[in-house]
Amino acid sequence: MEKMIFNELNCSDEIKKAISDMGFTEATPIQALAIPVVMSGADMVGQAQTGTGKTAAFGIPTIDRIDTSSKDLQVLVLCPTRELAVQVGEEFEKLAKYKRGLNVLAVYGGDSMERQIRGLRRGSQIVVGTPGRVMDHMRRGTIKMDSLKVLILDEADEMLNMGFREDIEEILSTIEQPVQKLLFSATMKRSILDIVKKHLKNPEMVKIENKEITTPNISQMYVEVKEQDKLEVMTRLIDMYNPKLSLIFCNTKSKVDEIEEKLLNKGYNISKIHGDMKQSVRSSVIQRFKQGNIKILIATDVAARGLDIDDVEMVFNFDVPQHEEHYVHRIGRTGRAGREGRAFTMVTGRQMRDLRDIMTYTKKKMKLHNIPTLKDVRKVKVQKFVDMLEEDMKNDEYKKYVSIVEKMLEQGHDAKDIAAALLQRELNFTERDDVDMNPSSSRDESARRSGRNDRNDRSDRSDRGRREGGQSREEGMVRMFVNIGRDKNLKPEHLVRAIASEVGIPGRSIGAIDIYEKYTFVEVPEQYSNDVLDVMNKVKINGVRVNVEVAQKKGTKKRRDFS
Repeated sequence: MEKMIFNELNCSDEIKKAISDMGFTEATPIQALAIPVVMSGADMVGQAQTGTGKTAAFGIPTIDRIDTSSKDLQVLVLCPTRELAVQVGEEFEKLAKYKRGLNVLAVYGGDSMERQIRGLRRGSQIVVGTPGRVMDHMRRGTIKMDSLKVLILDEADEMLNMGFREDIEEILSTIEQPVQKLLFSATMKRSILDIVKKHLKNPEMVKIENKEITTPNISQMYVEVKEQDKLEVMTRLIDMYNPKLSLIFCNTKSKVDEIEEKLLNKGYNISKIHGDMKQSVRSSVIQRFKQGNIKILIATDVAARGLDIDDVEMVFNFDVPQHEEHYVHRIGRTGRAGREGRAFTMVTGRQMRDLRDIMTYTKKKMKLHNIPTLKDVRKVKVQKFVDMLEEDMKNDEYKKYVSIVEKMLEQGHDAKDIAAALLQRELNFTERDDVDMNPSSSRDESARRSGRNDRNDRSDRSDRGRREGGQSREEGMVRMFVNIGRDKNLKPEHLVRAIASEVGIPGRSIGAIDIYEKYTFVEVPEQYSNDVLDVMNKVKINGVRVNVEVAQKKGTKKRRDFS
């Protein structure tokens, strides 16, 4: 394929200047193929993995088509999650940096409706949003399709996985004038092809094969561990290998906050980045990390997109990634510029199937890494400290402290005792026994107790939840109470769609749903429970503002019904 140089592209000088500011000179394969098609005005289907530069592929050619003399909506981008909507909106703003009078607005659930309405009334020619929130604005009349020129479906397969097909169909059906439609998807399942056949007109197909999934100079390992022991195991690995710079990935912002606080309390040089932080703060943290002033950076997938730091020696997946593509992006932060890198994934017994899916996707086998014992860690740290002492003794700086040692010797202290005490203070080891961190013991016991193995699927969880009639017994799941039920025409897909889109979690990870007349119980993964509580209490389902709480255990005070 012939290389495309952005400076030679047939687009405005403002766009070229913005691209230059972003540090890009040469187009990625998807950009080289898609940009000319989008510029031609034809409908298009683009198949490429996440992280291949899709946003610029549709952003660069559509921005130049905006009529800035009009404040009407001209480009609409639909995304599956609020995180992606924010990211795409930020990318558009960077590309439109020098375009005067052009406004970009991201609209998504969990954010102030009033703020979004103000932005729409001021005039936003480009709107990036989740399907549910876009439809809310359409019903209010704050988003109108009359002047729309381009509609983009980004990560269409993920939107369908999350139950947005009806919303997408409804949005598409409201557009009466001819509109250029662009669809991007990592896969081309039958459901995607059905939408293409029904709504796109003679689309051109652009496909990028994902040839090289992971680089060979990254050692990929997994550690099987109990959920409650993840932090201890990870710190032992950090202490053993002592990486120059390391990255830790979590699936949620609340987990990033939690792990950062715990590691700070343990004395580690760590900071964080995630979507709730201001961009200026995130940029400052990343700069300090690049300079080596911060040794460990903990982040969510979205916040860490685009990180390009050569000296990252180790990546930890504290949580197993939600998507196989996320795994590739995460570990790709190490092993850069020909350097060697290590990637560790922390896996509980029930997540082994997810790990196998990742290995199938990357076509690469991960090695099992044993949990380091305290003895292992102690041995490594002692040797590193001894090496450091021997290096220090090659110069004369240490001699200014000899008089202090001589004085202690005169007082009757033994030289070996003095050295050992200094070693103990420096290494700060406590003589404690290793805790049992073998995940097989608790997993085997759980299997015996339930009569099931780790491959129980979602229907098993659903049946168990219904029989239990109260708090979920499924390990790693939290049972939530929702204050609406059949009286508000609630269906399981309504709840899955709302939680998946507003909180940004995979719909398939949501467990048992029990709908009663005036309330509902739903199981969500424990790692997302705080996010569900934070976000869902600001959301409406079927036009009703919902109240979500952790369900009380069986036998506690009866909860009142909400109407």
